[in-house]
Amino acid sequence: MHRPVHAGPRSAYNAFVMAKSKEATFEVTCPDCNAILRIDASTGHVVSHTPAPRKRTFEDLEMAARAMREQEERKESIFRQSVDAEKNKDDLLEKKFAEALRKAKDAPEGKPLRDFDLD
Repeated sequence: MHRPVHAGPRSAYNAFVMAKSKEATFEVTCPDCNAILRIDASTGHVVSHTPAPRKRTFEDLEMAARAMREQEERKESIFRQSVDAEKNKDDLLEKKFAEALRKAKDAPEGKPLRDFDLD
């Protein structure tokens, strides 16, 4: 179901009268996204939708080039961090294994007691 459409600067009544006089459809500009909706006057359904023109992301070519360089620098930094983490991965796993082995040696020997065994 479509949201209610507001006519914006034109009133809905004027748009409806214009539609009756033309081809039984009228155009409405969406106040949120500035898209143009063509609506059938008799059914109230949207016949066509023309999206609003996209705004420019960058003002000029220099800003776009600067953004590309910054993006490449971020990618390179993330890659370097992942390479460093991979290099240190063996040391970290070795330390974790040594700690787990030490804990296993310090643990009391024998079967662990369960609540069921105490009954």
